[in-house]
Amino acid sequence: MAGRGMPELARAAVDGGADLIEIGFPFSDPLADGPVIRAAAERALAEGMRTERCLDCLATTRALINVPLVPMTYASLLEAYGYRRFQHDARLAGATSLIVADLPIEAEAELRRVQLVAPTTPDERLRLAAERTDGWLYLVSVTGTTGPRETLSPQAAELVERARAVTDVPLLLGFGITTPEQAAEAAAEADGIVVGSRAVQVAEEGPGALRDYVASLRAAIDAATTSPSSR
Repeated sequence: MAGRGMPELARAAVDGGADLIEIGFPFSDPLADGPVIRAAAERALAEGMRTERCLDCLATTRALINVPLVPMTYASLLEAYGYRRFQHDARLAGATSLIVADLPIEAEAELRRVQLVAPTTPDERLRLAAERTDGWLYLVSVTGTTGPRETLSPQAAELVERARAVTDVPLLLGFGITTPEQAAEAAAEADGIVVGSRAVQVAEEGPGALRDYVASLRAAIDAATTSPSSR
């Protein structure tokens, strides 16, 4: 989540092996987010993190790391700031792409962004999302909000299979992935994983703890994707 400590946390995550950093731009009614991300957004808002300050945070983070940076937020924030203005300012600050969790595929078609699909997404819309996504497709593994879970969603493998049937774009699986074991299981199916809530929880313990947590995910993923059974 964007905030004073975010740039150093992002650097620690990259040091641990993260290939991409998603930066939450806080919103007061984050419909896709569970308690952990909601609490982080509330703290950020209380800290005074509004859109321009979030963009400043993004620019500071970009100066520290070279991996893709992807702001994630909601349509109301962009509606207030201006879609074209936000796209320009975010790119200027170092954003690689953008995630707008509640913006339908057809809306603001000129706004290049990573599209999200879920187990309930029909095949025709899954195909449309893949055609319009920016770089990779975000597979939401559950029919629910973000948050740590004890097991990988049983819907994940089927969603990956359905997506592979209609597109060749990279597929990243997220929502609910918590442990290295779950990360390995998800990475054996998809092309990558997204970990949000548990990473935010660990980040509360400081950059070192986040670096070590990401390193544990990285090790599990690398082992899963280089084993003979995954080839």
